[in-house]
Amino acid sequence: MKYILMMSNPKCGDNGIMTWPMEDIRRHIGFMMSLNKSLRETGELVAAEGLAFPEEAKLVRAGADGTPITDGVFPETKEFLAGYWFVDVESAERAYQIAAQASAAPGKDGVPMNMGIEVRQVMNCPPEEFV
Repeated sequence: MKYILMMSNPKCGDNGIMTWPMEDIRRHIGFMMSLNKSLRETGELVAAEGLAFPEEAKLVRAGADGTPITDGVFPETKEFLAGYWFVDVESAERAYQIAAQASAAPGKDGVPMNMGIEVRQVMNCPPEEFV
């Protein structure tokens, strides 16, 4: 079964990763790289990416003639999607274990961040009754 694990962080501000000491940033990134390597070795990792900061995000809608209309940035956002993993695992419980491991990534001063990781099953197709 495939799952997406979405890592959300508080909006960058006084606690943003870019304000951390370089050693803490490297520790955090090293942890993530190690987690990804481990998941790759077990064959569970489909894809994983970090995302740009929310200040670079745009909300896009189709205009009346289909041309893209952009809106954003939204400073009132309290949290943002920082990155994600697509995993292919045997059970939801395994996806939860991976999410818990990612949640404990080291933050400032090496303290586990205990980030919220949203876990959702990836649907292969819509339910038959809708097709």
